[in-house]
Amino acid sequence: MERRLDIVCMGEPMLEFTRVMDDEGRSVFMQGFGGDTSNCAIAAARQGAKVGYVTALGTDRFGDLYMDLWKDEGIDVSAVARDPDAPTGIYFIEPMAEGRDFTYYRKGSAASRMSPDSLHSEPLSRTRILLISAISQAISESACKAVSRAIEIARNAGALIAYDTNLRLNLWDLEVARRVIHETARIADIVMPSIDEARVLTGLDEVDRIVDFYCGFEPRILALKCGADGAVLAADGQVEAIPPIAVQVVDTSGAGDTFCGAFLARLATGDDPFDAGRHAVTAAGLSTTGYGAVNPIPRASDVNAAMIQFDSREG
Repeated sequence: MERRLDIVCMGEPMLEFTRVMDDEGRSVFMQGFGGDTSNCAIAAARQGAKVGYVTALGTDRFGDLYMDLWKDEGIDVSAVARDPDAPTGIYFIEPMAEGRDFTYYRKGSAASRMSPDSLHSEPLSRTRILLISAISQAISESACKAVSRAIEIARNAGALIAYDTNLRLNLWDLEVARRVIHETARIADIVMPSIDEARVLTGLDEVDRIVDFYCGFEPRILALKCGADGAVLAADGQVEAIPPIAVQVVDTSGAGDTFCGAFLARLATGDDPFDAGRHAVTAAGLSTTGYGAVNPIPRASDVNAAMIQFDSREG
């Protein structure tokens, strides 16, 4: 069967509201889009990949906004269910001197009610790569089981499994998270942890030891996201540190998700993991130059231009 999708992402999108000051000094909330795997899907689509999304939304205005967003980005929404009895999740961001404070309203959300029986399996059986996230496993027991079922369907159809180990300790106990995340990482083909969460999950501090820890699960590819330090890639017995590009950082909220989406998109085109990593690090850097998780995600042409400019400066 001909594969018609490069990547299918599965997870929970959440509408975002950030408190900002308007031109007259009044406190207002600016609406944006959140959700790690949704951000990944958009990043991959903007690199030219054929992308699908698996989730459930409420039959509410917020769900409509997501459907419009994904359709505008060219993302296949045939596996997006609409639940008339549950809302689309939302969260509020309060900027603070030490960073940002998050308030979530996701309990009982449509996505948290996903289950193995509710999955639309057709896109899962025609994708080259399935991306899943630990957040999707944490939001409910039924959603965790749905993730396991999605892995089974995609793997039986010959797809690679990519796993973002996003850790949210407000959703589950550390020991439970550690067990589930490490069990899933052992069966994934592409493992993509972030350095901060990897330190919590492994109890290790040094990058080299963390790389060795995850390589012990024997993934085909390990991509350790290191924030302002770029990334470390391990594949085919080689390990390479990929430095970041120099940018004026404004907001890092979507950088890790942009990395994952851009990385998988480049792998889907046939790039080797290290070339894909360089593209993804550049895309992630560019995504920090604007506000919000979605708006600053660059397109492939912007990434390619930045890579040429960066290489010329380095040379």
